[in-house]
Amino acid sequence: MRYIEDDLTNKTILITGGAGFIGSNLAFYFQNNHPDAKVVILDCFRSGETLSNGNLKSFGHFKNLIGFSGEIISGDINDKDLLARLRDEYRFDYIFHEAAISDTTALEQDLMIKTNVNAYKDLLDLAVAHKANMIYASSAATYGNAESPQKVGREAPQNVYGFSKLSMDNLSREYMKKTDISIVGLRYFNVYGAGEYFKNTTASMVLQFGHQILAGKNPKLFEDSDKILRDFIYIGDIIQANVKAMQPKQSGIYNVGTGKARSFQDIVDILQKELCTSLPCEYIANPFIGSYQFHTEADIATTKEALGYEPAYEMEDGIKAYVSEIKRIYDAEVK
Repeated sequence: MRYIEDDLTNKTILITGGAGFIGSNLAFYFQNNHPDAKVVILDCFRSGETLSNGNLKSFGHFKNLIGFSGEIISGDINDKDLLARLRDEYRFDYIFHEAAISDTTALEQDLMIKTNVNAYKDLLDLAVAHKANMIYASSAATYGNAESPQKVGREAPQNVYGFSKLSMDNLSREYMKKTDISIVGLRYFNVYGAGEYFKNTTASMVLQFGHQILAGKNPKLFEDSDKILRDFIYIGDIIQANVKAMQPKQSGIYNVGTGKARSFQDIVDILQKELCTSLPCEYIANPFIGSYQFHTEADIATTKEALGYEPAYEMEDGIKAYVSEIKRIYDAEVK
């Protein structure tokens, strides 16, 4: 499905973090729907390097890009020489900035700020130099435990990741005042869909529950999971919002969710229906009471107005669209 009708012939698009979950989906969107655009991917790809919590520093994986025919650059957005080469050797029309330290449990505050905030400023300067529109990934983590529905302007980050994304938003607003390029920050809520498997333990519970069920294991849920609600959003709607952000009515920071809160119990029930199983759930004590969001729901009124965004997937629709990929990944990577 094409979300904009403009001809992107001879337009050059940079996608940072393009071997990751959302970046790779964007790359294939443009390849499939706007084949005359030039797409350049920048990603540091994964190595064996880990953070202090044991999780990988980078989730970028070549398998997310199998079938992609555009240009791929392996590099780190913290590398100022690389960014200088991008500035001098290319001429970008649009920059989709998805690269980040995205692990919300990461403890390395220095690396988080350097990568998520300082390198973003360098990319903003690149966008200004090229007169390129900037679309970047912010996050619902900026809200922390703020009451629902979460609305821009009511932020209360509870970890350094959320703080770094809010800092990006604040920096963006400063650039909006002094430049003519379009700058749009998209605060993603709980995203799920094809391409997330290589996020490992940070992949969505949709995928993790799906693989538990396919392995014949009883799904494990926290007690009262029917009362733990999140705004779960399918990758198709994330791509819609990104593409429509190429031509916004105005620059700004916008929530990207469905505007509806659904429970973890709903996820398991829908998956069991789609997978034709009826495994009994196991309920365990929730060790995160007091440090855990029990309700998120995006206020998307301004997103609809500024971007023309309209969620197309209820959770039932998103899981139905995703389930064949959940099975494929299980057979190819998990078994």
